[in-house]
Parts: sequence; structure tokens; C-alpha cells
Amino acid sequence: MSDTSLHSVAPAATRGAEPELKDYFALLKPRVMSLVVFTALVGLLVAPTPVHPFLIFTSVLFIALGGGASGALNMWWDADIDRIMRRTQKRPIPAGKVSEGEALGLGLALSGLAVMMLALSANIVAGALLAFTIFFYVVVYTMWLKRWTPQNIVIGGAAGAFPPMIGWAVATGGVSVESVLMFALIFIWTPPHFWALALFMKSDYDEAKVPMLTVTHGHDATRRHILAYTVLLAVTSLGLAFTSIGGPAYLACALVMNFRFLVGAWKIWKRDTAQAEADAYGEEKRFFKLSLWYLFAHFTALLVDAALRSFGFWGGFS
Repeated sequence: MSDTSLHSVAPAATRGAEPELKDYFALLKPRVMSLVVFTALVGLLVAPTPVHPFLIFTSVLFIALGGGASGALNMWWDADIDRIMRRTQKRPIPAGKVSEGEALGLGLALSGLAVMMLALSANIVAGALLAFTIFFYVVVYTMWLKRWTPQNIVIGGAAGAFPPMIGWAVATGGVSVESVLMFALIFIWTPPHFWALALFMKSDYDEAKVPMLTVTHGHDATRRHILAYTVLLAVTSLGLAFTSIGGPAYLACALVMNFRFLVGAWKIWKRDTAQAEADAYGEEKRFFKLSLWYLFAHFTALLVDAALRSFGFWGGFS
């Protein structure tokens, strides 16, 4: 089913009482925004160029607003399938708390404000990267890839990987090997993270006609892809340890977390659908939860090594 037909047949939710502030805040996808803020802040703080605390605060604020704007525009466009999927039915638009027009207006207004203010307060490169991130997430991923190809989350994952590059650009005014590798870490982490979720939420994507890999190629193929991407992720993760922002804390974290991640991916790969269903997809759910800690641990370790260098305890591996 095409985007147009989905948008035309999905019933609109009945508008209830006047929306509250929390309903508009929910449009910004605060959980996703927290990841955007955290990784952008790390990219900014581990950069070699010191940044004034006020600029750090304002830059992270505008990056957060840009991430929130992307979320609002995503919910505006995906309102039809959000009404179908159990996981998203309580979002503000399908729940009838906020109209699609309000979500569109909020998303566009915040996008313009965030990009303009980041470019003016930090630099043009950071502002341009933020603008491209919003465009990529809303147009390339949400409007095009998500409903067209099972590689949607692979290519679309780039949108969530840009924040540390933006933070780095705020501090340095450019792009470097370190910022590209931080991007790559999130980019390659995204597919196994979401495919694990899709394994135990397959019916949602199936009913909404979203061509997630579990729907188009089945569970066995998805498990093989998770293992392959986890191996690639381990290599990328360890490579970052040997750059100017790496150090003993990050290397130790990468070794431990990648070992656990590889073991989890291996366990998922060895299972078949009958075993997974008998276990209520326990291994898949554990892998998904571990994936959340995986990214947080890696970026926290980068901060620890940056602190060690600032106090003269460590100069880095590079």
C-alpha cells in the first residue's frame, strides 16, 4: 500500500479536550530527544577546542529543539500508521489530543528557529548539519524510505547519528575523523537495535504495511542481519578507541560491551521462530534493552577519557 492510500484511508481520531503543554511536549519525542542531547553534548565536550559554558548550553538547547522538531514532523506524517500500531496509538495525534495541523506548524516553526539560532550562535557548519539532519529524518527517512524499503532503518539511521557531529562542529567549526567515527558508531548501532525491537513487535509493522526487515524477509533473515551488523559495530567501536578522543576507559567499555552484544546477537541468531515464541522473545527483548545501555556506555566512556586528559592523566592512544 502506498503512502497516499494509507493517508487517505486512516481514520482521524476524535479531537478531545484542549491540548495541554505535556501533549505538545510529547510531540517532540522526549526519549529520542534525550539521546540526541546526550550524544551532541559528548561530541561537543570531547572536541579539542574549549567552548564557553553559555555557548554549550545554547547550542545543546537548539540541537534539542531541532531534534524535537523532527519528532513533531515525523508524527504529523506518520499519523495514519501511528493509529494502527499498538506501540504508537497513545501518541498525541492518534489519541486525539493534538491535530495534525498543529504538529506540522510546531515542527516547522521549531525547525526554522533551531537552525537559524544555532548557525548564528555557533557557526554555519553546525547550523547546516542540523538543517540537513532534520531534512534527512523527515523527508528522506519518514516520507520516503520508511514505507518503501526494508533498508529503511539502515539508511534512515543516519539521521540519529548526526548529533555528535553537530556538537563537534559547534566546538571546531568542522568535521574530523573522530566526529565521523562517532557518527558511524550510532549509524551501525541503529539497525540491530531496531531489528531486535521489530522481532517482538512484528505484527505492528505488518498491520501498518511498514516494510521492516521482519515483514519482508522474515525472522531468520533478520537474525542473520543483526549478527552481521553487530560484528561490524564491534570493529567500528574499537576503532574509535584509537583516535585522539579514545582512552583506557573507552577501550575497556568497548571490549566489555561488544563482548556482551556479540553474545546476545549470537544467541538470537541460533534461535528459530518457534524457540523465540516459546520464550516470549526473551532473548530479543534482553538484546534490545542491552542496546540502549550499549550506546550510553560508549559515549559516557568518551567523557571519562576527556576528563582524564583534562587533568593530565592520559594523552590518548593516537
